[in-house]
Amino acid sequence: MSFDVKKKIEELNKSDIISGSNARYDIVLEEELKDLNSAGIILRHKKSGARVVVISNDDNNKVFSIGFKTPPFNDTGMQHIIEHSTLCGSRKYPVKDPFVELCKGSLNTFLNAMTYPDKTVYPVASCNDTDFKNIMDVYMDAVFYPAMYEKPEIFMQEGWHYELDNADDDIKYNGVVFNEMKGAFSSPDDVLSRYTFVSLFPDTVYKNESGGDPEVIPTLKYEDFLKYHEEYYHPSNSYIYIYGDMDVNERLEYLDREYLSDFDVSDVDIHANIERQAAFDKPVYETKPYAITEDESLEDNTYLSYNAVIGTSVDAKLYLAFQILDYALVMTPGAPVKQALLDAGISTDVYSSYETSLYQPVYSIVAKNSNSKEQDRFVSVINDTLEKLVKDGINERTIEAGINYYEFKYREADYGPYPKGLMYYLTMMDSWLYDETKPFIHIEAGDTFDELKKNARNGYFEKLIKEYLLDNNHKSIISLVPEYGLEKEKEQKEADKLAEYKSTLTNDELEELVKKTKELKEYQDTPSSQEDLEKIPMLELSDIKREPAKDYNDVKSVDGIKIVHHNIFTNKIAYINMSFDTKCVPDELIPYMGLLGSTLSLMDTKNYTYPELTNEININCGGLATGTALYSDKVDFSKNTIVYEVKSKALYEKVPFVLGMMEEIMYNTRFDDYKRLKEIIARIKSRLEASLMGQGHSIAMLECCAQFSESAYYSDILRGYKYYEFIKKLDEEFEQNKTQIVDKLNKLVGYIFNKDNVIVSLTADDEGYDCFVKALSAKSCNIKDEHYNTAVRSFIPVNVKTGYTSASQVQYVARCGNFVKDGYKYTGALKVLKVIFSYDYLWINVRVKGGAYGCMSGSSRNGDFYMVSYRDPNLEKTNDIYEGAADYIRNFNVSRRDMVKFIIGTIGEIDAPLTPSAIGSRSFTHYMCNCTEDMLRKDREEVLDATVESIRELAPLIESAVGQNYLCVVGNQKQINEAADLFDEIKPLIG
Repeated sequence: MSFDVKKKIEELNKSDIISGSNARYDIVLEEELKDLNSAGIILRHKKSGARVVVISNDDNNKVFSIGFKTPPFNDTGMQHIIEHSTLCGSRKYPVKDPFVELCKGSLNTFLNAMTYPDKTVYPVASCNDTDFKNIMDVYMDAVFYPAMYEKPEIFMQEGWHYELDNADDDIKYNGVVFNEMKGAFSSPDDVLSRYTFVSLFPDTVYKNESGGDPEVIPTLKYEDFLKYHEEYYHPSNSYIYIYGDMDVNERLEYLDREYLSDFDVSDVDIHANIERQAAFDKPVYETKPYAITEDESLEDNTYLSYNAVIGTSVDAKLYLAFQILDYALVMTPGAPVKQALLDAGISTDVYSSYETSLYQPVYSIVAKNSNSKEQDRFVSVINDTLEKLVKDGINERTIEAGINYYEFKYREADYGPYPKGLMYYLTMMDSWLYDETKPFIHIEAGDTFDELKKNARNGYFEKLIKEYLLDNNHKSIISLVPEYGLEKEKEQKEADKLAEYKSTLTNDELEELVKKTKELKEYQDTPSSQEDLEKIPMLELSDIKREPAKDYNDVKSVDGIKIVHHNIFTNKIAYINMSFDTKCVPDELIPYMGLLGSTLSLMDTKNYTYPELTNEININCGGLATGTALYSDKVDFSKNTIVYEVKSKALYEKVPFVLGMMEEIMYNTRFDDYKRLKEIIARIKSRLEASLMGQGHSIAMLECCAQFSESAYYSDILRGYKYYEFIKKLDEEFEQNKTQIVDKLNKLVGYIFNKDNVIVSLTADDEGYDCFVKALSAKSCNIKDEHYNTAVRSFIPVNVKTGYTSASQVQYVARCGNFVKDGYKYTGALKVLKVIFSYDYLWINVRVKGGAYGCMSGSSRNGDFYMVSYRDPNLEKTNDIYEGAADYIRNFNVSRRDMVKFIIGTIGEIDAPLTPSAIGSRSFTHYMCNCTEDMLRKDREEVLDATVESIRELAPLIESAVGQNYLCVVGNQKQINEAADLFDEIKPLIG
């Protein structure tokens, strides 16, 4: 039975809590959210002034969030530090880290907090009613009654503190947010974003960094930190959200009884108001530096950025229209502005962004790998191209494709691992924060799409270009220029500042600082009492089913082609994956498969130019993508299957079109357009270099595992650092090798796209399967049926401990190994160990005490094991912590209650709800990996039955893996060189 929206609104209207003489909430607005099949109600709590939005529907993945308008008035990052600190204990829950306790023992489907330029939000989600209520209460208590008022150690740990172990040592800064932002400020993309806001909003709070500038964070005083929380974390400044299938009246009554009724209305709104930046008389031009190492080039390394303020985010039509305009101008392959900049030779990579999470959205066009001398030509080419589009009109098919692209995503509401109720909330905040009567304008967008379709051909989008880009002076043009020695200069400046500070201290003051450092570490080392830990609500094992989630794999055959049908309701969307075994591809061509994934559908074909191809695909379906995947057999660990996948999603009636497009790109792509091929390779190199800084933990972990693991070795070649090195070489030697590159791509097509290699994964119901079979039968004769010899794989293990140096201010430290090679066997208890490491041993030692922003670990059935840190100020200390992991496990001892908590947290990760497409993907992965239902059941039983003893039994496995001494570090040049004895090789990350 479908959800009755009108009935739900009537039911809520009759409730005592929002109607009648004793109502505790006023109704601001009621709305039938037809696109969401939901009832939407905006409320205002009478006593406290809290704003509340309820979206009631039949979605079992319930979401709660409380957010606050938190304008930053300086660069100290107090908003960010408060976000971290509120979740470190509260009135009802006086443990040191309730957030971690919830991660250990909750079935949550989302649990986090985020700081934006002008707001801080605390969203949670769960499918379990009791769990949902538990985590909701922990979060409400955290934001209104945090322990940080009584415990300054929280501020020191999460924000910043002076660290001095001995009076003779150098003083250092440490703190989780301090180190997190050092990592963020090491990324040129993040630095550019920062300068963009400063340039466009010189008179408003957006000029300030809510996350915190590492150079300014140490000026934040504890008293000012508390004062800000006291003023801005008040219900009158709050935005509370309840979504999903629940007893709404009960939840509203709970909020009033337990929290909101404690407060009276405040005038905090006046202070929290976000002012509008007045438009400029003329665009602003600025040149700013960013740090690179001496191994990198100053030439072709400048970022040029064209930034414009676009109205306000409470304009629903403009908000959506500019996303579509961005698609037409820059985002889609061959888009006119992007192509004009590439053709002019100004850069090798052009991208755009449309930042909507602030009152005045910002649209940016960025040319990467350029030079500062090109700034004027950069602006001229953009303006000339825009003027031509206004005069001649934008390609109508491109606008149509852009509208369909975004509407398909909107209707599908598939946000991968994130609950859709969460994504609705984050989108709502783009308008609700600035107009409390308009929370629904961006999530109930069906009418807006209809209006844009009507306006698509009457010059509306051309008018947007003229008004908001050409005639708009509220713009900035920024050149972000590389500079040698900038990082060393910052390090020296920090060291000098600390040395000067130390020189002002008396011996007594130095001893006091040593004492405070010791007291902080003692606080961090002292566990919360069992009595306090038991105040954190948790589920029981009896709340968890012992059966694993069902796989949907019905294996069939059509015209000699194997189809794995995942029979699931998908709302008439077919998810198609044509998966080709690459067993015939020689090892020397494996890296080219990564390149193939960036050329198919992005180059001309026999019947379409690549812009035409993209338009046709996005007009008729939900997109088409290709790329590699690697499936490791769960029984025969020596068997790793590399496949090339051609994927799409479409309404059932469009399945024939999709199969036709797949055939077109597989067999008719023209790789010999050298100009286009060069553009693609240069763009890949640029994007990979950008990701190397932000994804240092992934690079370090994969490089480390690739030394001993065949699956990691080929993953590295296909998408990791080895792939970057391959692409870099192709780019540098393109002119002399371009014919060979084309020849190899054509050879890959022959090796891969054959009937003998293909298995189809289809996620759809029976109706969708029938549509697919009919379409496939009409096309199957066109799938080539050639035969090649199976290639021999030649993986050779090595152990080269490597440090990759960069201008980063932090490290990413990975330690890996394989315990199966020493004769040990995988057990489901290792999944529990992952949670124990992530929220106990590594969390306490690497994050809490070490100051790293994050730490991760994991293991696979084939024995591969890793530990890795994220935005870590340390290197050798973290490596020492890894070396102590086995001893920690050997001496592991917790109460049965805590053990149950770790088990529930593990199951929460395993049982995360999946969208139909994700269920199909998981089922197909299990099929390809030979992962049976019995294996999954055994794993689950080993998780549910885990004990302290079974965790201790894992010590030899971890000792084996760590003892193999595979190490890789990505990070700060100075720190890596100082630890040179740890490495066999030190080399620049980029250069």
